[in-house]
Amino acid sequence: MMRRDFWFLLLLVGGIVATGIGVVYTKYLSRIEFVELQALRAERQGLEVRWGQLRIEEAALTTHPRVEAKARELLGMRLPQSQDVRVIDGGRDGH
Repeated sequence: MMRRDFWFLLLLVGGIVATGIGVVYTKYLSRIEFVELQALRAERQGLEVRWGQLRIEEAALTTHPRVEAKARELLGMRLPQSQDVRVIDGGRDGH
């Protein structure tokens, strides 16, 4: 009977030790995942800030006065003079 109790006690102690190691290892893994989560959240926040900056920049670059200035500067576009404007009468009878 003594021998059987000894093995049973040894089995219980082994189970307790294994459970303790499992708990510690699980806690360790959860901390690693939490650190990674925090890093990803910080990266997301940085990307959201950059996205906001890009949207502001896009809004500044696509204003009508800026587009008109770039069209004049790069493409040589200008408003037509009155002598360049032709009015075509599209009457009802087609004449």
